[in-house]
Amino acid sequence: MIISLIAAVGKNHVIGANGDLPWSLPTDMKFFSKTTRGHHVLMGRKNFDSIPEKYRPLPGRPNLVVTRKTDFKANDIDVFHDIKSAIDFAREKGEDELFIIGGGEIYNQTIDLADRLYITHVDAAPNGDAHFPEFDHSTFSVEEIASYSKDDVHNFDFKICLYTKKH
Repeated sequence: MIISLIAAVGKNHVIGANGDLPWSLPTDMKFFSKTTRGHHVLMGRKNFDSIPEKYRPLPGRPNLVVTRKTDFKANDIDVFHDIKSAIDFAREKGEDELFIIGGGEIYNQTIDLADRLYITHVDAAPNGDAHFPEFDHSTFSVEEIASYSKDDVHNFDFKICLYTKKH
């Protein structure tokens, strides 16, 4: 099973601020949805809670939520208390590519497991309290998937890249 991390990341590694995204990039949200649809998505509880209620759980994909809260429950999701159990669950269900979708703490704990990184590089350095971890770029090959300019619906320039671990 391929383990992929997918994130939009500012130049300062910021990915979130106060439980929200620090930018509006509808085309990137469509890319995220199209790329992850039909696959298991693994996220932390805070990230799950930050998803607007009308989109929770994320439709068209099994949602795996990792939390330390032993009493946490939500409809139509699978809850785990450690990342390994969630990954094993996706593998047992026959998943071919598991998407880890955040937040910062989950990315920190899984960056070394990643076979692929789908990174949207946002041309911004916003203030934030959630960060994407540093990683050794030399261990990945990189391919630019798409590039977009700031316009009336995208408040920053951004490019989407796929990093594939070299073996």
